[in-house]
Amino acid sequence: MSSKGNILIVEDDLSLGYLLMELLESEGYSIKLARNGQTGLEQFKKSPFDLCILDVMLGDTDGFQVAKLIHLENAYIPFLFLTARVLKEDRLKGYALGAEDYITKPFDEEELLCKIAVILRRNQAAQEVPAQFCIGDYHFDYTKQELVYQNQIERITEKENEVLRLLCLHQNNILRRDDAVERIYGQKDYFLGRSFDVFISRLRKMLRNDPRISIENVFKVGFILKVRDDG
Repeated sequence: MSSKGNILIVEDDLSLGYLLMELLESEGYSIKLARNGQTGLEQFKKSPFDLCILDVMLGDTDGFQVAKLIHLENAYIPFLFLTARVLKEDRLKGYALGAEDYITKPFDEEELLCKIAVILRRNQAAQEVPAQFCIGDYHFDYTKQELVYQNQIERITEKENEVLRLLCLHQNNILRRDDAVERIYGQKDYFLGRSFDVFISRLRKMLRNDPRISIENVFKVGFILKVRDDG
């Protein structure tokens, strides 16, 4: 039977690490377990993974640093943090790095399995949708995180990349803010919604060279990416 997905676990508590491995392998996932950040990065470079589960507190470094280095290798690999720490600052730091979720120990096994299934399903679906978009006089390459205007290339951030793709996929239709925030951050939250609005403002500035393009507010609902046809 083929694997449901390849998952890298970086966890310095080997008892918990083996427990996680046993749980996920019993569900049909293929697992690699690393007990520190350095080994985890070496494993990541050797094999393709669909998801990384990172403990925040590691012996040689922390999960945040490992996530940054993994992101440099592959900006599109989803990851979630697993930790005993419950500080709000840690959670916000994790989400700022692009984490899909932040799971506190001790965790409910069924909830963890459900979150993993949702992340992998969403990631697979994301790979099946278009990655190249024409927006007026702009060309947007989702895979390269590039916005091109008159041969001038602007590299955009990961979050800007995700927001712009959602707008393009809903062009001339409403992109609901709550749905977009949940897609990008894995949960609905007022403060994350405010962060989403900041990305909308940045994208408006990036697209300002073509007056036919607008990102319109729909009060208390969301946004619409419109491209006016003057022909």
